Amino acid sequence: MDFSVIAKYLPLYEKALLLTVRIGWMGIFLAILIGLLCAAAIRFRIPVLSGIVKAYIEVFRNTPLLVQLFFIYFGLPKLGISVDAEHCGMIGLGLLGGAYMAEAFRSGLETVEVIQRESALSLGMTERQAFFYVILPQAVSVSVPAFVANIIFLLKETSVFSAISLMDLMFTAKDLIGLYYRTTECLFLLVVFYLIMLLPASVLGSLLERRARFAGFGE
Repeated sequence: MDFSVIAKYLPLYEKALLLTVRIGWMGIFLAILIGLLCAAAIRFRIPVLSGIVKAYIEVFRNTPLLVQLFFIYFGLPKLGISVDAEHCGMIGLGLLGGAYMAEAFRSGLETVEVIQRESALSLGMTERQAFFYVILPQAVSVSVPAFVANIIFLLKETSVFSAISLMDLMFTAKDLIGLYYRTTECLFLLVVFYLIMLLPASVLGSLLERRARFAGFGE
């Protein structure tokens, strides 16, 4: 292990980390939004839309992210839709994550008793108010463990971004190994930087889970 080599490559990994984190969290934000909308469509059994959502969930949960990225990056241009690598990574991660988040939110919504909705309506709330102020907060708190697990899973899935030539952590490691054959140092830095990216999300997720259980929703 040559620490002078590690010090030399450190700035390259820092740059790659920033790119990976930026695209990863943008994709996660998109996944949360898609998941919430899809769960609501299934919950309220919206005609036609709920069927489309269920098909989307099955397709994206049962195909690898790499295949989805290839379709977006290489396939869509054949249809006249060009997507650059960064937006491809964000959209691909968002669509994959949206399918998993939808199931997490849906399972949370199903744990909320029907009487909660009925009580809210009897107090004069509209269906929309009952959903956003009564049902959704309880569903989200119950979904926290699955929600956190999905976030960590999606952050790890960013490792396939290198397949579409994004200069992420994995691409940087493979590129440096191919150029200079410093495999040990490059892989060591790769592990360290993935830990830097994933450990805070894991720790914050654990704290959030404990807070949810303490509030009485997570039991």
